[in-house]
Amino acid sequence: MTRTSLLTALALAVTLAVVPHDAEARPRPQALGRSFEANKTFGLGLEFGAPFGLTGKYFLSQDRALQFGVGTLYHWRDRDGLNVYLDYLFHPVSLVSTPSFELPLYFGFGGRVWDVDDYSRGNERYRDTFGLGLRVPVGIAFDFTKVPLDIFIQLAFVLDFYTGDYYRTVYGDVNGSAGIRYWF
Repeated sequence: MTRTSLLTALALAVTLAVVPHDAEARPRPQALGRSFEANKTFGLGLEFGAPFGLTGKYFLSQDRALQFGVGTLYHWRDRDGLNVYLDYLFHPVSLVSTPSFELPLYFGFGGRVWDVDDYSRGNERYRDTFGLGLRVPVGIAFDFTKVPLDIFIQLAFVLDFYTGDYYRTVYGDVNGSAGIRYWF
């Protein structure tokens, strides 16, 4: 585990330890295939995959939210670096609605900033560059009704634009991640 990963996990553990554990979510109506209605406002947690780090979500209305994250992003071709993103999400429908949890489908659009460290490219030198990207996340969230937790799985389609003397200027990719958030 890297130093950044360890510090991220420690920060989340301390945050969860000092938060009162008697938080309850508001009840919501039960109906299959209905519009999703958030019963929470602000959540913070860990995201695993691409990227790895802290993630948060803030509901602006019953079905619209801002999702954000900060952490490290590792690409299979030996590129990594600090990644910060912000997405605007729509939750149009709940795929499953039970007394225990909701399963909303969500999608959105957003952007990211990526400080890229590239160690690959054969015999070429190490490169440090900066990328701005467009994101289109699509996912589902296991939004628990009676406990202040949710677990999510998502894919984010990204289109990055790089600066400087980097060997490419535009690159498309798909990032996959899963995570858990505690709702305050």
